[in-house]
Amino acid sequence: MKNGLWTLLKRPYAGDDFFLPDLCSSIAVFTMVILAELVVLLWVLAEPGGSGFDWMRLAMASLFVQWVVLLSAALLCRLRPWMQRQALWLSIAACYAVVVGLTLLFTVLANWVLLQGMLGTPLTDFAQLLRHGLIALIMTSLLLRYFYLQLQWQHQQQAELRARLQALQSRIRPHFLFNSLNSIVSLIGTAPDKAENAVLDLADLFRANLTEVEGVATWGEERRLCEGYLRIEQYRLDERLQASWQVSGLPDATPMPLLTLQPILENAIFYGVQPNPQGGDILIRGRRENDRVELEVSNSVCAQEPAGEGAHMALDNIRARLQALFGQEARLDAWQEDSRYFCRVVYSCKQGPSMRSNH
Repeated sequence: MKNGLWTLLKRPYAGDDFFLPDLCSSIAVFTMVILAELVVLLWVLAEPGGSGFDWMRLAMASLFVQWVVLLSAALLCRLRPWMQRQALWLSIAACYAVVVGLTLLFTVLANWVLLQGMLGTPLTDFAQLLRHGLIALIMTSLLLRYFYLQLQWQHQQQAELRARLQALQSRIRPHFLFNSLNSIVSLIGTAPDKAENAVLDLADLFRANLTEVEGVATWGEERRLCEGYLRIEQYRLDERLQASWQVSGLPDATPMPLLTLQPILENAIFYGVQPNPQGGDILIRGRRENDRVELEVSNSVCAQEPAGEGAHMALDNIRARLQALFGQEARLDAWQEDSRYFCRVVYSCKQGPSMRSNH
């Protein structure tokens, strides 16, 4: 057990994340400042005093602690890339050295400014240095423990997200496959050449697009997938299916999960185009403004032709995947206006997950 722990501490920290968060971010600095101020307030309240609250002591203690906190955050921010390349024990020791060292340094400076310069008292109070050093050591230990627990919680959240996406994806892929195979079967007797081409299209699509679910692909990949699917349906429906694209405002590199647009197109064909003897049309529009992605599909519908439960399930599935990957602000809206049915996907890719590897 001890040998295993020592082996772990001797190795550099493996992984893209790190036990010490990015202390350069404004959110991290703000959080540390608030926590430090709460600790100072508890410290001042816990000390026995006179008749009232010592505001001067609170101000001086806050000034002292905030200087230590802000400079420690700045130094650890600069040292973080270096610590990621070092043994884990050395990275932890560097955190202690920075915080405790700055605490002792500011203790000496505070004694010199407030005591030596004004009252002529001795420059160094070893009891005070020891007390402040122990406080810094304990607080650093608590913070490092908090950062470790936060990292473990993030790992657990990511594992739950992967499991959730795998469950959702497992419901989409067979549905897509079975409907495509049904389309191909309908062509075998009447148009075997088209059936053969459709099988090749389907094989190419699955070979290129079966991928891990925890990452995000691109709009270019999703569009190629959907174009292949529309070709399969075009073989079956021929001129009854008309599809047009207005997506010049949506760059191919835009992050998007695979099988986001395809189920929407499948619903549009199954509930809007196929029941109509004259067929129908599908219009796909897409644009990206800064980090906001908007993708809209509209299709003609038959009168008195309601969408089935499967359509709502597919839309709920897409909505759940988008919110799992891009946050709760991602949405999917569906509505009908006159003889057209609309489905709109909106999300922000500013803080979405990392892109998946193509290898």
